[in-house]
Amino acid sequence: MEPLLEEEEQRLDRVDSLHEPDLTSTSSSLSSVFSAVDSRSATSSGDISGTSGSSGEILTADAVVPRLLEPAPACEELKVTVTARQKCVGRNNKGVTWGFTSVIGRQREMEDAVAVVPAFMSLTCGHVGGCTAPGSRTSPEISPIHFFGVYDGHGGSQVAKFCAERMHGVIAEEWDREVDESCGWQRRWEVALSTSFERADSEVLTAAVAPEMVGSTAAIVVLSGCQIITSNCGDSRVVLCRGTETIALTVDQKPDRQDELMRIEREGGRVINWNGARVFGVLAMSRAIGDRYLRPWVIPVPEVTFTNRTDDDECLVIASDGLWDVMSNEEAGEVARRLLRRRRRRALMGEVDDGVSPAQAVADNLTAIAIGRNSSDNISVIVVDLKPKRKSPSNAVKKR
Repeated sequence: MEPLLEEEEQRLDRVDSLHEPDLTSTSSSLSSVFSAVDSRSATSSGDISGTSGSSGEILTADAVVPRLLEPAPACEELKVTVTARQKCVGRNNKGVTWGFTSVIGRQREMEDAVAVVPAFMSLTCGHVGGCTAPGSRTSPEISPIHFFGVYDGHGGSQVAKFCAERMHGVIAEEWDREVDESCGWQRRWEVALSTSFERADSEVLTAAVAPEMVGSTAAIVVLSGCQIITSNCGDSRVVLCRGTETIALTVDQKPDRQDELMRIEREGGRVINWNGARVFGVLAMSRAIGDRYLRPWVIPVPEVTFTNRTDDDECLVIASDGLWDVMSNEEAGEVARRLLRRRRRRALMGEVDDGVSPAQAVADNLTAIAIGRNSSDNISVIVVDLKPKRKSPSNAVKKR
């Protein structure tokens, strides 16, 4: 990993003043969907406007198992090995907090949108890959499932906004459709997510949401107490900070990715290098929602991954390419780990009292670094803190 720039090191040391002066942010309740509002740069020098918010704790109920499927295999082809556990998988995962920032950056129009929907579904542990311990008292319990999504529009903001308002509802509806339970919980999620992305794409057309040259990426996380499920179309990205590792949970769907290039060419399409690899020299991604004029080469079929949560998990970073264009996964992970741990440590000592959650502080800081590195795109970042909230020593003393 390249060393952090000197000014970025200094920014990390100023943990009590993480909100950069050129970030105009507003906070609001995250009990419903948040879509980034249209806004324009105040000056050509790069003044930033956007929205951000943070939340308190939300309740939730272990090796990474990525599965990239296109399309998902038939039920009889799916073989899932389940290892019996003698303890509840999510026993120590009592809750998460989150924060997000979405700014226009140096673009003329805001085309990103963000969605955070706590408890958008309620399911038993077994429906999200949870406890298989014999006789476990927690496995039949209903637990809240949480939704996080980043949508990066291109050609306009209409499709991104539509997805932020609609996608989580479509997923909940598709999950509730009758399915063959014998296929297993993973297969059921694969079908629900794939169908939901294609259904959202169809609704963009039937509801005349946008012209056929408008589209959007979609990077979403469905989070339970013991499972992280991702579904991705395009080049927005989800990474997991686990211990000292930074793990990519999604793989950018770029036209020059070998399997994507072969698929496009098999359908009679071409990938042309025009300021980077682009489908017919136009679109810099090979999968997206919308973009009807580029079918069948650009498709709304997501790639799905399943990751068991562990006690070593620090946080998730879900972001549009406005961040990833100027920061590597490892750099973002290093910033997130250092800042989260520092804020938690100071909070335990009663030293942090600025009302900013550690997750919000990381989202703000990553955005500020991307701006400082001259990212030319809109920047949207959601950070989900996966560590349970701990009581400070001062609180323990007061209770005595």
